[in-house]
Amino acid sequence: MSTKNSHLDVIIVGAGFAGLYMLHSARKSGLSAIVLEAGAGAGGTWYWNRYPGARCDVPSMEYSYQFDDELQQEWQWTERYASQPEILSYINHIVERFKLADDIVFNARAKTAHFDDATNAWTVKTSTNETYSAQFCVFASGCLSGTNIPDIENRESFAGQIYHTGNWPHEGVDFSGLEVAVVGTGSSGIQSIPLIAEQAAKLSVLQRTPSFTVPAHNHPLAAEEQNAVKSNYPDFRTHASKQFTGNDFSANERLATEMSAEEIQTECDRRWELGGLNWYGAFADLLLDQKTNDIAAKYVNQKMHELVRDDNVALTLTADSVFGCKRLCADTDYYETFNKPNVNLIDLRETPIRSFTKNGMMIGSEDYSFDAVVFATGFDAMTGALNRIDIRGREGLSLKDKWSAGPLTYLGIQTAEFPNMFIITGPGSPSVLTNMLPSIEQHVDLISGAINHLRENEFVSIEASPSAETAWVAHVNEVAASTLLLNCNSWYLGANVPGKPRVFMPYLGYPEYVEKCEQVVNSDYEGFTLTPA
Repeated sequence: MSTKNSHLDVIIVGAGFAGLYMLHSARKSGLSAIVLEAGAGAGGTWYWNRYPGARCDVPSMEYSYQFDDELQQEWQWTERYASQPEILSYINHIVERFKLADDIVFNARAKTAHFDDATNAWTVKTSTNETYSAQFCVFASGCLSGTNIPDIENRESFAGQIYHTGNWPHEGVDFSGLEVAVVGTGSSGIQSIPLIAEQAAKLSVLQRTPSFTVPAHNHPLAAEEQNAVKSNYPDFRTHASKQFTGNDFSANERLATEMSAEEIQTECDRRWELGGLNWYGAFADLLLDQKTNDIAAKYVNQKMHELVRDDNVALTLTADSVFGCKRLCADTDYYETFNKPNVNLIDLRETPIRSFTKNGMMIGSEDYSFDAVVFATGFDAMTGALNRIDIRGREGLSLKDKWSAGPLTYLGIQTAEFPNMFIITGPGSPSVLTNMLPSIEQHVDLISGAINHLRENEFVSIEASPSAETAWVAHVNEVAASTLLLNCNSWYLGANVPGKPRVFMPYLGYPEYVEKCEQVVNSDYEGFTLTPA
C-alpha cells in the first residue's frame, strides 16, 4: 500500500457535476484538493448511463453550470433535451477548460473513509490501495449511482447477456435479430425501449408498475432560441430559482378547484403541448389535492389510450398511482412502440418473474426465451452509493449503521458524529426533486463557504448537532406528509429496494430550502457545532 499526498485540505469522492464544481471551488479558495473517481473518465451518472436513448429530462439551457458566465455564453447546445453523449462532451469540456484533470485520480473507487478523532482528519483508501488524508471529506458520489438489480433465482444459469441501464457497456450493444427482455418501465426503460424495439427481432417489456409519461417534444435547438436565453441568462436563472423545483417553467398559481372544466381542459392541453416536467406546474394543488391529481392522471391516461391501439395493452399501461408521486417521465414515442408487431407487454403484477432459466426466464407459468435481458430497474437512490463505502465517524461509528433506520442529516449536507464530512445533494436536501445543477452549485457554495469560515476563524471542525439533525429530519417528513408524495411506492422512499427503510428522503421546496440555508449561515452556522483550534 502506498500513500499519495500525505495530507490535503479536501478529498472529494466522485467526478460528476458535483465533484468537478467542488474541485473548482476548492481551488478558488486556495485549498489543496483531489477527486477520487471510480470510472476511467469524468461524468458521474453521465459516464455510466450510456443506454440507448439516455438523455436529460431538464432542458439543456437549464441543465448546465451557471457559475461562469463565459462558459454559459460559449457552449452551444444542439437539442432542447441534451442526450448523454452531448452532456458527457460538455463535462469533458469543463474538465479541459478549467484544467481539472490534474487533480482527479481515475479508476480509484473509494472503499473506506475513516475519521481520526485525535487529528480531526479523514483518511480515504481506494480500490487501488492508495491512501489519502485531508481535513475535509466531501462526498459527491451522486443520488442515482448505486445500481439496483433485483435478486432473481438462477441468474448464473442464464446463457444470454445481462445488462443494467445504469452501467452500460461503453462500446454499445447491438440487439439486431435478438429476442430481448427489458425489465422495468421507469425513466431509463421508457427512454430505451423505443430504440431497442427498432433493433430487436422481438422485444418483451416486463412491466412491474406502469408509469406516468408525457411527450418530451424534443427538438433541435435553434440559434435564436439559445440566444434569447443567453441574452438574459441572469433573469432566466433567477426566475427558475423561485420555482419549487428550481426549473424554469411557468407555474400556474391557481387551484384546479377554482377553475372551470373548460379552463382545466385548456390547461391540460397546454401542458401536453409544452411536454416534459412542465406538468408539475399545471395546478397549484396538483400534489396537494387528490381530486386535482386525479384530473391530471385521467387526462394523461386518456392520451395514452388514444396512442395505443390494443385496448388490453392500453389497460395494462394505465398508471394507477398518484400523478407525480414517482418522478414524471418524458418520452419520445414510448406508447407508440407498443403498436409494433415485434413488441409485447408482460404484466409482472399478474405474472411475476419466478427465475432465470438457461435460455430465458420463467414468468408466471410460462417459459420465455431471451437472448438478452436489460434491467432498467433504477438505483438504490440517495443513500446507496454512500452505503457501499465503509464510512466511519467519531469512535468508529459506521454511517451505514447510523442510517440503518433511514438517513439522518442536517440540511442534507452533514450528519452528526461525522465532523468535517459533507454530502452534496444528500438525503434531506431538495436534490432529486429539483434541477440538479442549480442544487449542486448551491450546495457546493454552501460547503465552500463553511470551510472558508472555519479557516478564517481558526476552527478545526464543523459538525451537525444531533438536535438540529433530529428537527430537520422531522421537518423534511412533515413537509412531505402535507403532500401526496407519500401515497405511492417510489424510490424517493426507497421502496424499490427490498429491505430498505421507508423514509421520504428529498426535501420538497427549492426556494424555501435556499432561504433556510442562508438563515443558518447568517446566524453563525446555527445547528452546527464549530470546534476552535
